[in-house]
Amino acid sequence: MQNPTEPKYVPALGYHWLTPYYDAVVGTTTRERSFKHALIKQAGFEPGQQVLDLASGTGTLAIWIKQHQPQVHVTGVDGDPAILSLATRKAQKAKVSVQFERALSYNLPYPAAHFDRVVSSLFFHHLSWENKQRTAQELFRVLKPGAELHVADWGHASNILMRGLFVFVQLLDGFKNTQDNVSGKLVTLFEQAGFVDVTQRQTFSTIYGTMALYSAVKPC
Repeated sequence: MQNPTEPKYVPALGYHWLTPYYDAVVGTTTRERSFKHALIKQAGFEPGQQVLDLASGTGTLAIWIKQHQPQVHVTGVDGDPAILSLATRKAQKAKVSVQFERALSYNLPYPAAHFDRVVSSLFFHHLSWENKQRTAQELFRVLKPGAELHVADWGHASNILMRGLFVFVQLLDGFKNTQDNVSGKLVTLFEQAGFVDVTQRQTFSTIYGTMALYSAVKPC
């Protein structure tokens, strides 16, 4: 049950009734296969690693990680039970073992220094700046020393066209929380949480704006 003191939970695509259409929308508008496979390559998964897919949605990224490196242990976490049900069915259909669990990004049910990699795609722009900070701090907590964070999300517009196209995302997901992304503040966010070597690694131009890939390291 939603805590009345917490902000309203924002589901995928902004509205629960759109959840069944999430894969189709993301797949056709964000160059999903390109940027998620780039994120997987960027993360450099190794056998035996514990991997957390934060806000795993319908499980696409988690499933692709497991298919890319079958010997990693992948956990997908999301706050939406409906989308977790979709993810579980997708993993079963793909015949891969991924553990999906329900939790909020700033209150994860995992011990400190537990994961070797945390990945996340198209999530941080849903959060207020306060909850972005809480989430980044929580990710810092659950990562092992020397472990890495890899994030794909809307970033600073690479040109005027990309900035104009991003308005549609802001209309759907909210102007206030998405402004942090388009203003290029995610690097600052991760640095303030204690991460080092925080870098925007590459960008992808999409019909709704600039998709950026970031990496960060928890110091040893």
